[in-house]
Amino acid sequence: MTKYLISFPSGAMDVSAEDLPAVSDASHAVVEEAKRAGVWVFGGGIDESVPPVLVDGDGTVTAGTYPQTRQIEGGYTVLEVPSRAEALEWAAKIAVACRCAQEVREFQLDPAG
Repeated sequence: MTKYLISFPSGAMDVSAEDLPAVSDASHAVVEEAKRAGVWVFGGGIDESVPPVLVDGDGTVTAGTYPQTRQIEGGYTVLEVPSRAEALEWAAKIAVACRCAQEVREFQLDPAG
């Protein structure tokens, strides 16, 4: 089976404060469905209040990030499913729950495991 990253940037989720509880309930329901289906690997949102750091090969820690990843934020889900078609079905469920489009990316297979 292949792992897929399903994600969206924070700005894509434009939900009123009034609608936020319904969106939260709907997204938690999809998570529970994925867990029951046995496809859930991991999910969560980036804590945007905690700034990123870079850790070099020698262990040096520097504030900041790579320039091309400066805008990584939002929600992320990793699912393991037998096909891309199934990953797209789950992405559609997440899109409905979160009320925003979802990006789907496929992880490369790890021959070691």
